[in-house]
Amino acid sequence: MPDAPPLTPDRPVPAVGGELRLPKPPGVIRQFWARHPRLTDSILAALYVVPTFIATMVMASDSPTPPLVATVLQIVGIAIGGAAVLLFRRSRPWLLTGIAWFVCLMVSPFGMSDGFPILYALYALGVYRSTKAAWIGFGGSVAVTTASSYLEAWAAPSNLGGPVATSSQYAAIMLIVTLIGVTVGNRRRYLLALIARAHDLARERDQQAQLAAAAERARIARELHDIVSHGLTVMVTLADGSAATVDRDPERAAEAMRGVAETGRSALGEMRRMLGVLREPGGAPAELAPQPGVAAIPELIDGFREAGMPVRLATSGIPEADSAVGLAVYRLVQEGLTNALRHGSGAQHVEVRISHLPGSVEVVVEDDAPSPQDDAATTRGAGRGLAGLRERVGLYGGTLDAGPRGARGWRLRATVPVDAARGTAAPPSSEPPSTDGTPE
Repeated sequence: MPDAPPLTPDRPVPAVGGELRLPKPPGVIRQFWARHPRLTDSILAALYVVPTFIATMVMASDSPTPPLVATVLQIVGIAIGGAAVLLFRRSRPWLLTGIAWFVCLMVSPFGMSDGFPILYALYALGVYRSTKAAWIGFGGSVAVTTASSYLEAWAAPSNLGGPVATSSQYAAIMLIVTLIGVTVGNRRRYLLALIARAHDLARERDQQAQLAAAAERARIARELHDIVSHGLTVMVTLADGSAATVDRDPERAAEAMRGVAETGRSALGEMRRMLGVLREPGGAPAELAPQPGVAAIPELIDGFREAGMPVRLATSGIPEADSAVGLAVYRLVQEGLTNALRHGSGAQHVEVRISHLPGSVEVVVEDDAPSPQDDAATTRGAGRGLAGLRERVGLYGGTLDAGPRGARGWRLRATVPVDAARGTAAPPSSEPPSTDGTPE
């Protein structure tokens, strides 16, 4: 499988839990600056400090204030502004903005102007905060630079131009910088939102795959339980009967053991097909065979009769064509008869009734066996059979009732809704399936 971003159209999606691969930013230079943010801030601070310091030394003699005072004030302002650019441009742009405003107003009464830190601050607000913050900073900066222009004109009336022209020039430059910062910031926030969304989709993909795997494991476990429980129960019953009759009727005992072998081969075949879906990648494909349905129920009943169970089958109505409903009905009958064979060894009558009604299928399995006794001939269950049936019936929004009939016997009754117009199972109901009765 080629390496590709998992969300790229027409490209394969990596396996569950795989790393989220995103395209690299274009350009080697851009990647270098992104990996070294402190170096970037240091260069930007130097681009402000060095030219401003040189210009200060050149223009100090023209200041109306004593040259030494003007130079010291400008150097202090440069140091404060450069440190702010270096330390706070990314993490605290509002603090950088406040310092830039302070530096601009501090040096203006001495006939000097320093608005470069404000430009850095406006760009930082647009990139690292928000569009709203950038425009608020722009409005405040226009007010500060206007006040600074009037202070500078008051301190040095001989300067060319006037406060209106100076403040308008500052406003135009700051507007350009603000627009650039907002554009870059919006693009940066958009890319971050896309990356965050990609990570969310990757996590959702993994969660959905895990849920699907858990549901598939539960389905396989349910099918395996039905296959193994039915096969082993029939085999144990036939083996017990063979052991009891081997002395007085060897031929009947041999026939019972042949039934054990046949039941075991059938169960192994079903297990082999079921476990074929768990084969290693690249292995041989699993043998395909249709799942049993309503048509296979008479053969299932014959198998229980051969095990000595006095079972009678009664059906009514026209069976549905949907294979999923047929499989559910088959598993209901199989589990009901398996429980009757395991726990109702003294039953004189076992009845299976399947009623295909308009809009639903009703399955009833009941016997008249006495209450099970805790002896060696009684096989105790773990309760997974009925739990699996409730899950199976609950998928279709049906109900399952299982419990004693009174003094004698046990009844299992299930109803599976069916959409008569399409011949398919009805959608799952939001209500949980009925859980009346004690699971075997």
